[in-house]
Amino acid sequence: MQKIAIITDSSCDLTIDEIKEYNLNILPLKIIYKDREYNDIFDIKPIDVYENLHNEVPTTSLCSPDYINSVLDKLEAEGYTHLIGIFISSSLSGTFNAARLVIEERSSFKSYLFDSKIIGYPLGSIVIKAAEFVKEGKSFEEIIEALPSIREATTGFYTLNTLEYLRRGGRIGKVAGTVGDLLHLKPIISVDEHGAYTTIAKARGRKQSLKKLASIILEHLDECKCNVAILNGMAEEEANQVLDSISSHPNLLKSQVRAIGAAMGVHAGPGMVGVSIQKEI
Repeated sequence: MQKIAIITDSSCDLTIDEIKEYNLNILPLKIIYKDREYNDIFDIKPIDVYENLHNEVPTTSLCSPDYINSVLDKLEAEGYTHLIGIFISSSLSGTFNAARLVIEERSSFKSYLFDSKIIGYPLGSIVIKAAEFVKEGKSFEEIIEALPSIREATTGFYTLNTLEYLRRGGRIGKVAGTVGDLLHLKPIISVDEHGAYTTIAKARGRKQSLKKLASIILEHLDECKCNVAILNGMAEEEANQVLDSISSHPNLLKSQVRAIGAAMGVHAGPGMVGVSIQKEI
């Protein structure tokens, strides 16, 4: 009999309650200050990051091999036979490769690792769907066969109040950030086919960028029924405004407003508003 574990990393931006509800195993990214470090999700909240940005902008780092091994030891002791790992885009983080190196050394599990080529709650929504399949009794083979189509049905878009934090983290080129700031252009950011950040549109100013984000959501809803999550980093009021502007669409299934996690907040900074869209599966 198969006993299937789902493992992911903390960039999925799921809550502690969701992690417990779906029996997920999390590899936390590290949030590092000069004199201390924290495990994302478990040891630090987004507000802690935002409130300290004027003193120090932390960095993020991968989960250690020792931590990964401790998670695997726990799963082995609990009798798990199969492991499905679903991780942040390998173009944005070394987490996928770090996990692969450790997990592939373990012969006690039959494992499958999936590079989601996405980040944030879009990743989290893929993880939840896989966990729901486990609860429904689907086999290891059925779940891994379904993952590419779940990913294909899932997308995400973001706009930032400032590009400063992405620039500091090396996630976008300095020139793109400088030009955008000077012209007050706010890019709408997504990921390309390789899972790297790409600008899909630009708007002049904050108000127009939020309108553009809403229009992108409506374009997807015009095509098919979707679940939509509006994401924010200390911008809940604006996130609710975006949700209000699309809430009457007949193809909107479930909708919610969610806060991004601490590690995401390091790179996005305060004021991020985004969306996770998942077509009906």
